[in-house]
Order: sequence, then C-alpha cells, then structure tokens
Amino acid sequence: MQETKDFFAHKAKNYEQEKRRLDNVANISKLILREIDYKKDMHILDFGSGTGLLLEKIAPHIGSVTAVDISKSMNQVLKEKQHKIPCLLQIKELDLTTTALDEKFDNIISSMTIHHIKDIDKLFKIFYNLLKDSGTIALADLDTEDGTFHTIDTGVHHFGFDREEFAQKAKNAGFKNIKTQTVGNVVKPYGEYGVFLLTASK
Repeated sequence: MQETKDFFAHKAKNYEQEKRRLDNVANISKLILREIDYKKDMHILDFGSGTGLLLEKIAPHIGSVTAVDISKSMNQVLKEKQHKIPCLLQIKELDLTTTALDEKFDNIISSMTIHHIKDIDKLFKIFYNLLKDSGTIALADLDTEDGTFHTIDTGVHHFGFDREEFAQKAKNAGFKNIKTQTVGNVVKPYGEYGVFLLTASK
C-alpha cells in the first residue's frame, strides 16, 4: 500500500500555538454545543481530528469519541494529551474515504477538514451511513475563498464552499433539517476568511 503523504508533519508540533486557530475552534465549538444536544451516553466521530482541538471542547459533554485523521504527526500530538481528554478516546489513523469503519455514531463533527477531501458527495454518503438513525452532523469549514487561505500545500481540493451547494450535497445524501450559519472570520495578514457551520440530522 502506498504511504499517504503527511501534509501536516511540519505543522503538528506547533499547531496549537496559533491564536487565530484557537479562536476559530473556540467559536466553532460554542456554536456546535448550542446546536447539538449532547448526552453522556453518546459516542461521536471527529473527522479530521488533528491534534484534538475541537473534540477537547465537546468531550466533557459526551461519553466517548473516535478521532479519525490520516496524519501520523497530528495523531501523535493527540496521543500525548489523551490522558487529559475527559471522555473515552479512540484514535484511528485512517482515510475514511477509502477505509470503512464498522461502527455507528450519534454525531459526527469536523473542523476545517472537508476542503481537503476531493469527493464531497461521497463523503456525505459515508457520514450518513456511519450515523445511527437519529444521528446528527456538525461540520465547520471555509466559505468560498480565492485560494489564499493556505500559503503552503496541505492537500487542498476546494477553496472553501458555497453554502447552498454544500447544503445540497448533504440533502442529496439523505440528510434533513439542514442548517448553515456563520461561525465567524479568520483574519490573516493577506485576507479575511469566512467560516460556516452546517448541521443536519439523518
């Protein structure tokens, strides 16, 4: 099997030291916690979990989380702080678009990951099939941008998303109660980039 390039190998160690990244995740988590009714018996999936910035915020409200990421270096950072996560945590280093998970989840979260995925229609179908009958998704990503958000190549396939088109892809996969709303902006020296959250139920 061909080894997948770890686009975040150079970033993982210092990933949590960038204030605008921490602020963005804080805003995303606040909105998710407002929209999703978490309970202590829930098992959720964090897609593109990275160093665990988002799941750390959700963990106190649930029973367990499965963290999925293809980056060995990012997973290593998460493993090093696993003892601090206030719920059961399982870390899986795999590509969810090519490797099946034989589990069902109450909720799927994702922060700033989906623009790295080539086939969004396929991804939404995978999410739909991974959820229990009453399951929900809460996915945060970039609004359409001009390609300047990423200054180095981290395997980007989409320069953000048009919210209506993104929501339609969720609908096509079978999701209902679809809602998109503004999280906030990520301000960089060379631009301001909108972030939105899509929530929906199976």
